[in-house]
Amino acid sequence: PTSKDLGSFGGDANCMEQLLVHCANAIDSNDATLAQQILWVLNNIAPPDGDSNQRLTCGFLRALIARAARSGTCKMLTAMANAHTNNHTHKFSIIDLASFVDLTPWHRFGFTAANAAILEAVEGHSVIHIVDLSLTHCMQMPTLIDAIASRLEVPPLVKLTVAGATEDVPPMLDLSYEELGTKLVGFARSRNITMEFRVIPSSFSDGFSSLIEQLRSQHLVHGYEALVINCHMMLHYIPEETLLSSFTTFETSSSSSSSFRTMFLKALWSLDPTIVVLVDEDADFTSNNLVSRLRSAFNYLWIPYDTVDTFLPRGSKHRQWYEADLCWKIENVIAHEGLQRVERLEPKCRWVQRMRNANFRGITFSEDAVSEVKSMLDEHAAGWGLKREEEDHLVLTWKGHNVVFATAWVPT
Repeated sequence: PTSKDLGSFGGDANCMEQLLVHCANAIDSNDATLAQQILWVLNNIAPPDGDSNQRLTCGFLRALIARAARSGTCKMLTAMANAHTNNHTHKFSIIDLASFVDLTPWHRFGFTAANAAILEAVEGHSVIHIVDLSLTHCMQMPTLIDAIASRLEVPPLVKLTVAGATEDVPPMLDLSYEELGTKLVGFARSRNITMEFRVIPSSFSDGFSSLIEQLRSQHLVHGYEALVINCHMMLHYIPEETLLSSFTTFETSSSSSSSFRTMFLKALWSLDPTIVVLVDEDADFTSNNLVSRLRSAFNYLWIPYDTVDTFLPRGSKHRQWYEADLCWKIENVIAHEGLQRVERLEPKCRWVQRMRNANFRGITFSEDAVSEVKSMLDEHAAGWGLKREEEDHLVLTWKGHNVVFATAWVPT
């Protein structure tokens, strides 16, 4: 577009997406003049306190400015980037995070579906070992402990193992996992459940290899436990094949057998778990091409901006925290490359293929599980929905668009 054309762009989402794409191209081809012109237009049509599309676009605008500043496309953009970096992520207290998670089905959908599947899988076991790989810092566990206490006739011993992440991704917590564990053990005790809590320092950047090692040595000793692997929006941080191909000139050496994601799933299979639950966001952020990644992210991340109007008032503190976390995600997808770009979502179809390749087979969510998810959705805004795909999988939707998927697996 010429500078004359730029002024005529309206404020609708398609125009904004086109402008962002033109801007990304200009930045990546080092056209500082054009990049500045488009950024100027975007700055005017996408205020940070505008409607949901404007705030979404503003998040991408900030990310593009950060990318331009990193690549040194233009000195003026570096100054602009510094002006825009007031977007700090918030450290949540446990109470704040719990109420935050309860506001929307984004996480509750996965919690509800997973808990129902886990309860059925562990029935009759006297020891349940839960490995919680969750973005939400064990926020799913109180409802699971409650359900175990009320539904299982003989209270089992519950062992809870978490990976003490060495990297921070939002939402961030303002207390240590040791303190969190103490609170969870106390909560379990109040429900007459004996719980042991363990933190294993482990990083997604190498496919949680130290966690896997520990589990493997333990499992040799405690083969009688029901082993539950609960993966809630965490596995997409494990590096996959596109990261390898960006480091190597030969596409051939980035075969799927060598990615940490593949190795992690195969390692899980070797532990012979009672059940693996995999819940994640249904989008694709893995492309090494900036424009296709931008389009993919823009056409998915409008959803959290659109839904926020239904549960958080404008100008509220919680809303600022919520949108700062979204901006962190956008910036990670757009401004970063290589190992720093950790937001690597894959769509459900690709995860299903990965699980099958690692010798897992899908199990169906029971009618009880489905009705529990439905009644949870009834507590929220009308736009949320539920659909079943391929018999086995549950998908959370917003206005008909896929948002989050839930799948359950056993080793074949």
